[in-house]
Amino acid sequence: VILFHPPLFPLLKLSQSSPSKSPSLLLSRSAMSAPNSIFTTAPSRNLAPLSLHQSLSSPLSPRITRSHSVAFRPKPRSSSLVFCSTDESNTAAEKEIPIELRYEAYPTVMDINQIREILPHRFPFLLVDRVIEYTAGESAVAIKNVTINDNFFPGHFPERPIMPGVLMVEAMAQVGGIVMLNPEVGGSKSNFFFAGVDKVRFRKPVIAGDTLVMRMTLVKLQKRFGIAKMEGKAYVGNTLVCEGEFLMAMGKEDE
Repeated sequence: VILFHPPLFPLLKLSQSSPSKSPSLLLSRSAMSAPNSIFTTAPSRNLAPLSLHQSLSSPLSPRITRSHSVAFRPKPRSSSLVFCSTDESNTAAEKEIPIELRYEAYPTVMDINQIREILPHRFPFLLVDRVIEYTAGESAVAIKNVTINDNFFPGHFPERPIMPGVLMVEAMAQVGGIVMLNPEVGGSKSNFFFAGVDKVRFRKPVIAGDTLVMRMTLVKLQKRFGIAKMEGKAYVGNTLVCEGEFLMAMGKEDE
């Protein structure tokens, strides 16, 4: 007995080879080459037309006296897929939470009092409000809250308040100072100089109400000459607004 998987029945051809012999069951070439056939004409299998004299000559098989073709067409199966989405439930849950409670505040690694102990800058030129990440001698991430009360907005510009690009660069340099003013890396708390800047690009204006997030990373340090090269990037949200390369010069205590 030969069993075929129902969805993969090929086209079978029943023929009677001679009146004296029992009918034979042959597979036509079109059936073997059908896309849904279970047989293949690949050389590795070496398949040829199959003769099933024994199965048809058994007492259980019906006697076939005419040459005819039989096509087996399986019933199409319903393939319905059900997709579950939790977007609506998440949106509903977010609406239940007040907007002032949905977002967490930036962490505080150094507050303004600790920053004042490191940097010599004071009002109106201290442009770093909080340090949110700090690795001594390697990198620091700090924020500057830009408000309409900043003293530069009345003149830049009265009709459209935009933070000056040079002050963005200065704020980033002060974050670099927090990284380098550390005795572990040969720094000095009394003298720190901004020596140069290269490849500065301003990508987007920073306006009142924005929170400027600045990351400064040490790239190269020459302790012998007291020169440090740093890479800086500033963001508002997840948008890059300013980037550049900075050169810092560190002095000694007696200078």
